[in-house]
Amino acid sequence: MLSVAVVGSGPSGVYTAQALLQQSLVPDVRVHVLDRLPTPYGLVRYGVAPDHEKIKSLQNSLRAVLEDDRVTFVGNVGVGGAEGVSPARLAELYHAVVYCVGASADRALAVPGESLPGSYSATRFVSWYSAHPDVGADPFVLDARSAVVIGVGNVAVDVARILARGAEELRATDVPRAALSALEDSRVCDVHIVGRRGPSQARFTTKELRELGALPGARVVVDPAELALDPAYAAPDGLPGALPLPAVVRRNLEVLRGWSGAGEPTAADAGRRIRLRFFLRPVELLERDGRVAGVRFARTAPDSGGGVRDTGAYEDVEAQLVLRAVGYRGVELPGLPFDPVRGTVPHTAGRVLRDGTPAPGEYVAGWIKRGPTGVIGSNRSCAKETVTSLLEDAASLRRRTAADDPLAVLRECGLRPVEWSGWLSIERAEAELGRSLGRGPVKIPDWPGLLAAARDRDR
Repeated sequence: MLSVAVVGSGPSGVYTAQALLQQSLVPDVRVHVLDRLPTPYGLVRYGVAPDHEKIKSLQNSLRAVLEDDRVTFVGNVGVGGAEGVSPARLAELYHAVVYCVGASADRALAVPGESLPGSYSATRFVSWYSAHPDVGADPFVLDARSAVVIGVGNVAVDVARILARGAEELRATDVPRAALSALEDSRVCDVHIVGRRGPSQARFTTKELRELGALPGARVVVDPAELALDPAYAAPDGLPGALPLPAVVRRNLEVLRGWSGAGEPTAADAGRRIRLRFFLRPVELLERDGRVAGVRFARTAPDSGGGVRDTGAYEDVEAQLVLRAVGYRGVELPGLPFDPVRGTVPHTAGRVLRDGTPAPGEYVAGWIKRGPTGVIGSNRSCAKETVTSLLEDAASLRRRTAADDPLAVLRECGLRPVEWSGWLSIERAEAELGRSLGRGPVKIPDWPGLLAAARDRDR
């Protein structure tokens, strides 16, 4: 039997397990899917917006893999940290280990004032309303009147939409109680989504963009003068001598063109305003009374090389809440090699490289392999490439020693794994919590609550 550990139960980890199950070269394979959290599904559970039910339903296909008899879910087992198990020890327990640990850190703006109270990463905000147990109950929106979201990708649109969406509409989702209560008390009236480049270079999808315009009680505002700065806006079919614009860019520009003629809301307009801003680069977060009070932006304009240049003009935007959504970055896992420039583990076709040489039995897949690029489905082909490499090495891997019962060894080390039955107990507890609140399942947002639910097998 070939014993494989997959570290990470998000899409890249589960797709790796699935690829191992579907191959026929090594039929007798056993897969343990390890996760630091006692819950599976990674960013599908803790990153996909609660009102995106279709995407969240991907959990059903991931679940089918994790319920296969050849797969064992092993939650509540950290890897590489002081209280977890080291990569060296895992290499002794399994014939092969595939690290699918994602890119959990957010990129910083690196501007003065970024650490002021009221300034957060969008990652932390997403984790808050998604009930990630590492975050707790930060009161993000209780007092803010104006929020600035820096970035023009889907994450930026997600957090802006949650800020602008009525809490009553989120009651039907699994948003935790504390976050829902804070959103109910929110005073946010203006949400600014700001990018340093033009709309043709924004990274949101058309579907995400259109959802902003469909929010009840919210109005989208776009400055036509900022749109006009983008050469592609004036020539939506492509500039002379240049490649045609991608279809998603053309569709986005059409949506923005429709919004740009709506005009500025008047004082009589009720509801929240979502302001899409372009060609503004953050240079400083402004302070008042020890908290963030606004963002100073440098006005940019297109340059001749496809980028932007500063124009020398500045604009201050009021904000009591600032969320940066400018990308993710991989984090070094102690015991594994790491490229600090790329934020990835060095590899060749998924084989981990130590001092330039493939390390026997060590592999990577997902964002820690290729960087934070692509959509959820991109992890399938990434996982298949890694599994192909692993299978090519299978003959030599089988000659390595592996533990007959790795979980018993982990327990002897003082770890308390949460297996699939424990996760099912968490699911039942969240369903019961939701029923007690007159809602559907509601996530348990803290470590003690999750672990207590996992141990309560008699529900």
